[in-house]
Amino acid sequence: MPRPILDEAQIHPAIRDRIAGHQQGIVQEVMAAIKAHDVVVVGMGMNPFPRKACRALDAAKQPYEYLEYGNYLNTWRKRGALKMWTGWPTFPMVFVKGTLVGGANDLQALIDSGELRQLLAPAARGA
Repeated sequence: MPRPILDEAQIHPAIRDRIAGHQQGIVQEVMAAIKAHDVVVVGMGMNPFPRKACRALDAAKQPYEYLEYGNYLNTWRKRGALKMWTGWPTFPMVFVKGTLVGGANDLQALIDSGELRQLLAPAARGA
């Protein structure tokens, strides 16, 4: 089932640009990292789950790019833009080959099942 997103026709024209541009710097930065790296972990300080995801990737000997945005005490507005962009409610946000695969526990399940290696295999990249 697709997640509901407010249709643009239901947004007054006077505020559409404000919505479209809200905190887009952080979204563009994450999009660039996703384009440049096979695996990207987006996290925040003081949260143990981004560290858990990074440790799981380290144990699997899988290179990744880590982006950290603030902590529980700051930068929440920027992180909120990432949550609105992805629809994912928590950190970390783990991307594999441009696809959001979830958080630390979801990543561990992919590693344990062997699916992470399959997603990163040359055939999966179209090579």
